[in-house]
Amino acid sequence: MILVNKECIGTIPALHIAKKDMWNQKLPLIMFIHGFTSAKEHNLHYAYLMAEKGFRVVLPDAFLHGEREQAMKESKLAMSFWEIVIRTIQELERIKQEFDDRGLIENGKIGVAGTSLGGIITLGSLAVYDWITAAVSLMGNPAYVKLAKLQIDEIAKMRYGLTLTEEEIQRQLNQLGKFDLSLQPEKIAGRPIMFWHAENDNVVPIQHAFELYESLLPVYEQSKDKLSFIRDKRAGHKVSREGVLKTAEWFTRHMAPDVQNT
Repeated sequence: MILVNKECIGTIPALHIAKKDMWNQKLPLIMFIHGFTSAKEHNLHYAYLMAEKGFRVVLPDAFLHGEREQAMKESKLAMSFWEIVIRTIQELERIKQEFDDRGLIENGKIGVAGTSLGGIITLGSLAVYDWITAAVSLMGNPAYVKLAKLQIDEIAKMRYGLTLTEEEIQRQLNQLGKFDLSLQPEKIAGRPIMFWHAENDNVVPIQHAFELYESLLPVYEQSKDKLSFIRDKRAGHKVSREGVLKTAEWFTRHMAPDVQNT
């Protein structure tokens, strides 16, 4: 039986999922982050599949999402995009610490994954946390600075214009550079990472993720099983069933539980 427990980790509403008969055991921990305008409950199918394989899964609500939403219009929410990204990356440390303090993480095995916004957060997390064991980016983008510049160009075209000065923009871009894996791919440090992306995704285009993958190929020459890029030809901005199943398989391959999976 799979249990789903609603918890609040500090100020972060989250769902905690694991097998009932393994609930109090040390298990590998996976933090899975939802997409933009989505919420934690929308990814329970990922959590179920991973919990079935013996993982402990935590689905948090990102800042301004789910139980934390503030009835903002989507256009206004978009203006807080990078605040949401950075704050969620910071909150992953809080979640990790909580389960470490409870003594529920097996041998430091910690995975991070997410869809769209969650994939972007996953990739940024790899740039700042060396405690992540393995990761899966579903429709993510590692090139924070390039993506932010594109967003700034789009905002500037809108009727209300851009309220930030050039100095403020540069300061924000400099801040984002810390989390930009495309600028510092060495931060991945050979850890297992899987990308899933549709070729026809017009919300988060595939280009930047695939460029990072190609740049990593020489680094993983002696460990090809730790790097994967699945290109879907038809799915658009929605993860296929194959992508969902491959996510659970990836973590099983690279941070499988040591405990008996009954």
